[in-house]
Amino acid sequence: MTSAEKYKVSLDKLKKSCNFDDDFKFCSSPLDEPFLNGVIGQSRAVSSMEFGLSMNATGYNIFVVGSQGTGKNTYTQSAVTQAALKGPKPKDWCYINNFNEWDKPLAVSLPAGHGKIFKSDMENLITYLKTDIPKAFESSDFEMQSDKLAQSVRDKTETMLKEIEKLAHKSKFSIKQTTTKILLVPLLNGKQVTAEEYSELPMDERLKLDEQKLKLGKKIDEILKEAQIFENEVMEQSIELEKNTTYVVAEPHIKKLKKKYKSNKEIVSYLNKVLNDVIENYESFLNTTTILNQPSEEDSQQETQADGELQYETVLTTQDETNPFVKYSVNLFVNNEKSDGAPVVVESNPTYYNVFGKIEYKTHIFNSYTDFTLIKPGSIHKANGGYLVMQAKDILMDPFVWDSLKKALEYGQINIENIGEQYRLVPTASLKPEPIPLNVKIIIIGTPMYLMAFSMDEDFEKLFKVKVNFDIEMNRKNENINQYISYVSNLCKKEKFKEFNKPALAKIIEYGSRLAGDQNKLSTQFNEISDIIYEAASIANNEKSEYIGSEHVQKAINDKKYRLNMYEEKMQEQIIQDKVVINTSGSVVGQLNGLFVLQTVDYTFGLPSRITARTYMGRGGIINIERETRMSGSIHSKGVLTLAGYIGGKLAQEKPLGFTAQVTFEQLYGGVDGDSASSAELYAILSSLSGVPLKQCYAVTGSVDQRGEIQPIGGVNEKIEGFFDICYAKGLTGEQGVIIPTRNVDNLMLKDEVIKAVEENKFHIYAVKTIEEGIEILTGVEAGIMGENGEYPENSVFYFIDKKLKSNNKTLGENSGNK
Repeated sequence: MTSAEKYKVSLDKLKKSCNFDDDFKFCSSPLDEPFLNGVIGQSRAVSSMEFGLSMNATGYNIFVVGSQGTGKNTYTQSAVTQAALKGPKPKDWCYINNFNEWDKPLAVSLPAGHGKIFKSDMENLITYLKTDIPKAFESSDFEMQSDKLAQSVRDKTETMLKEIEKLAHKSKFSIKQTTTKILLVPLLNGKQVTAEEYSELPMDERLKLDEQKLKLGKKIDEILKEAQIFENEVMEQSIELEKNTTYVVAEPHIKKLKKKYKSNKEIVSYLNKVLNDVIENYESFLNTTTILNQPSEEDSQQETQADGELQYETVLTTQDETNPFVKYSVNLFVNNEKSDGAPVVVESNPTYYNVFGKIEYKTHIFNSYTDFTLIKPGSIHKANGGYLVMQAKDILMDPFVWDSLKKALEYGQINIENIGEQYRLVPTASLKPEPIPLNVKIIIIGTPMYLMAFSMDEDFEKLFKVKVNFDIEMNRKNENINQYISYVSNLCKKEKFKEFNKPALAKIIEYGSRLAGDQNKLSTQFNEISDIIYEAASIANNEKSEYIGSEHVQKAINDKKYRLNMYEEKMQEQIIQDKVVINTSGSVVGQLNGLFVLQTVDYTFGLPSRITARTYMGRGGIINIERETRMSGSIHSKGVLTLAGYIGGKLAQEKPLGFTAQVTFEQLYGGVDGDSASSAELYAILSSLSGVPLKQCYAVTGSVDQRGEIQPIGGVNEKIEGFFDICYAKGLTGEQGVIIPTRNVDNLMLKDEVIKAVEENKFHIYAVKTIEEGIEILTGVEAGIMGENGEYPENSVFYFIDKKLKSNNKTLGENSGNK
């Protein structure tokens, strides 16, 4: 057996196959309801969600976190809906007019379904009053009392005029009455003096007449004042009569409503104010024909003022100027009449207005106006008393939503104000509706990236104390395999697909392990699984196959890869054409094929990269060219620095390291990060120091610690397949292979082409635990173990390195002495 043979990974460990009984053609066992909702293998998430939904304390809002396709959205909506059915119906909320401060509408709550009744009651009340008040003013009793008051005014006026005529006649004046005043005309010989006759009178006689006229005018003024006082008193009596008449009509109607809503103090108080306002503004009910002749919808355009950008002047009115009956309306703000338990609102577009509501405006000609009936609810109002579900990424799209949501949760109330009102330099008139108490559980759904973004806010932890974590994988055990099969079965039944035969089901399970990147795990990203199921079903249907077989599943997997791997093929083409140099045969000192993973939006693949190391005499240690050129990530830089620890511990216990090494990834210009190539870099350095060439038929992956132990890495399947594809394209020689960490063997779920090549001894997979094992495979030379005398076995790799370092130190010492 060669030195490499003992490190080969056996064929059965390259992939964990799933085998069913030969007679088993289709699994039709249905899943329980929770699994249908996409929560297979998510026991932690289910437990956390149940806990979060059961907690009613402040701050126990929920953040559901998980990768795409884990079923977090479907399960969240299902779990919340089920919890809501057990919850009580929340109250209805109405906005009503504030008769004391019209710009601060009042919020009142009623039992679910009663808000609509209250609104109808108020509409009926005003309808009755519009009819009954005018009728009362046309009644014989009212007309008799009104006529009596009017007659008293007429009698007083007649008496007043007679008294004035008597005084005038006594003073030799006659009176001439116009529409606005009483004129005094002098009499001579019982006849009225004309203006011409007056001007011909002697001056002393004219002065005498003027003096008499002045005295008479004062007496008449006193009589007129007395008459005016009487008329005002009668007018007050008339108004009081009209108010009393209005009261007699309105009070029974309102008393009936007060009795109906006696348990609601806010509404009883409101009805008292309605009665007072109706009495004070009874005239509005006497000419409803004119009042109701308002601008039509064609003349009055309703639009929302978003942030003060309306081109009209904002004029807020109490609506008396346009429709005085609006103030008696009820704005049924939130109606929970049709709710079955607590409400569940899934807000798909959580903009500020959609979540927190708004105050709309109506425009007419060049003015805009608003009132409490134009206050519109947001999703948080509709969800009040229940659950509001939103996506994290959507919340962050609107800069106002998160801060407003925090304030609402912190203060336990919802304020309604249009965006920009709080930022205006010059305050403008606007409605300030009474805040509504908030009792809602907020559920935000997002990926780990968004959880990290929200966690940067210091208030997040105290407001969202429950994290529901969805895992991307689960153990590959019989129970979960059965759930996988049942998932396929249920989806086929739901979509009326053909049945999956046993090899197809096995292929689905193997694909689940491949997605998880682990032989002992299954992926819980069921969007990926369902995509393959849909596509395999389509392929089988097109081929008119009786069942969906493994060949259909495999074709679906291959077709999906083909749709996504254009970038991979372009890069492989560069390698095959030797535009990017990758050797798959021969031996070279200080050069090795490393492996790395690239990821596009929805596809991950592996490729080889040529790693080279050059060593020379000096004290510079290991120089990472990528780091020097700022193309190296922090993890990669750490991995390179680790190499110095290994070499120092291995070779510089009794002497200094007398060399400088430069290591780089050739023809790689996009930057490097991660430490999965650190073992390959170390192999290249050891080869350069020892002068022993490395076989180019191998590619290497694995990180290394300072003790030389090989550590596991990610993407092992993609890396192996990436190098295999290059070797296959260039021609398999039977020598090529990949060296991986032993700790990654249980991650192997390789494609069938690789397994077939290994089976035919055309390609090989090796697993190593230490650097020493890897260097033996790569060089075919023993690594060497230091003896008791501090020396390495002759002709071993470390013997040559030790010899080289001693020579370097001697030369460096001599050169230092010469100086």
